[in-house]
Amino acid sequence: MKLTRRQALAISAGAALAVVAGRAGSAHAAVDDTEKAIQDFTGGKSPETGRIRLTAPEIAENGNTVPISVDVESPMTAEDYVASVLILADGNPNPDVATLHFTPMSGSATATTRMRLAKTQNVIAVAKMSDGSVFMDKKEVKVTIGGCGG
Repeated sequence: MKLTRRQALAISAGAALAVVAGRAGSAHAAVDDTEKAIQDFTGGKSPETGRIRLTAPEIAENGNTVPISVDVESPMTAEDYVASVLILADGNPNPDVATLHFTPMSGSATATTRMRLAKTQNVIAVAKMSDGSVFMDKKEVKVTIGGCGG
């Protein structure tokens, strides 16, 4: 079978459309993925407010390097400490940014990093304490230049 130029262009256009449609579908699933990640991390518990503070800029001029920091109030003793902190970005194609693990020997549950944000979205930090309680803080970051291919 011989393909004409017109048929080859039609097949190429169809393949390109399929790739674009596949990428668009995964980006829309990020909010659902974020909720599932929070439920998996907390074991189904509803996070409370307080004890965790997420610091992020209100406006990020460049989505490639958005500075964030997390601080959790805890005595960090063997009886009461922060076990782990989950950081998510609900508008990214893959919302998982980082999972930080702490022990009483950490001294404090504080971390600073940079992350990529594809567009304006919520950045979420969820802390799991040694007693099983969970706390959450959320900040909206407005991105003027996209970082994940945008």
